Amino acid sequence: MAPSSSIVAYFGLGLSVGLIIALTFTTYSSLKLTMPKLVYHASYDPELSLDVDKTRILNTDDHISLPNQRTNDRKNSNQTQQTVYWHEGLDKQKGPEEEFHFKDGHAHHDDSTVAEELYRKIRVLCWVMTSPENLEKKAIHVRATWGKRCNKLLFMSSVTNSSFPTIGLNISEGREHLTAKTMRAYDHVADNYMDEADWFMKADDDTYVILENLRYFLSDVDPNEPVFYGHLFKTIVSQGYFSGGGGYVLSKEALKRFRGRQQKQCREDGGSEDVAIGKCMETLGVKTGTSLDAFGRSRFHCFSPDVHLSGGFPDWYYSFDAYGAKSGLGSVSDYAITFHYISPEKMYHLEFYVYHLRPYGLISKTQSLNVPSNRTS
Repeated sequence: MAPSSSIVAYFGLGLSVGLIIALTFTTYSSLKLTMPKLVYHASYDPELSLDVDKTRILNTDDHISLPNQRTNDRKNSNQTQQTVYWHEGLDKQKGPEEEFHFKDGHAHHDDSTVAEELYRKIRVLCWVMTSPENLEKKAIHVRATWGKRCNKLLFMSSVTNSSFPTIGLNISEGREHLTAKTMRAYDHVADNYMDEADWFMKADDDTYVILENLRYFLSDVDPNEPVFYGHLFKTIVSQGYFSGGGGYVLSKEALKRFRGRQQKQCREDGGSEDVAIGKCMETLGVKTGTSLDAFGRSRFHCFSPDVHLSGGFPDWYYSFDAYGAKSGLGSVSDYAITFHYISPEKMYHLEFYVYHLRPYGLISKTQSLNVPSNRTS
């Protein structure tokens, strides 16, 4: 008996629907496997006065993943453990095998008169925390980029390398000895270079520093005042302390007091380096300074630009940051000074964006972004 036409029609319709569903599922599964994970991060732009979370997308494949990064239980996060994960993730990224030098200077016609004047007036010594294994992986790229704009550049390591060169501090490597390396490094600077600079900057070999902006920030601050500046954390130390990775800069008076410290006034090893320095400075009467610009935007940063602009901070940061852990396009100063967790490759990217990329015909003028007030917190 031949099937009725209606049964054939229903069978054909069912088969078509089944094929469409199967094809849709297969296509969706394929897209899930190949597309990068996209995460929306809510942030607020004070200049635009609108919520821009729907338009800001962070590609999580570009970031080092942190365990429990977005959990609600922020109080239980372990800062030290997460910091190690950041560093380990950065170390696994393959960078340039050789240092690179841009060779288009002859085509630039920038008026550098103001920057050159500040270079002569605001003398900054930079010392960079590094290690023997990082000299060719990281330190050479600091030397090839922002380091050359310091008035004096020093690399501090556990052992001396006369060809690079580095200054050997005779301290064992490892995060548990970062405090000792920092104390010895600043002692060495004070003993040998006190008269060669007015400000003394500590940075890591994965920190990027814009020296022109640092000098402008310091241009109306007296280096004979006991003060230091950086990315301010509000916990543990009563006056706060500065992120080690974000870099911090001591005035000449601060360095003098540091070198003149008495035995047992400061912790000499162990613990967290930035906390130890913060407690030491407080004991010595050195004040933590405020570095926000005239619009309340940050200048020293303990993460990379994309994290500060898009959000995605680790959990501990929300209770540590002194200024509310803001993110967004309106949170970072036009005259930003430092960024941290910068891979060697991204160090050259920043070098290009800051010193080479230009919109044709648009001549930038200087801005007045320093706060005309006492800059101690």
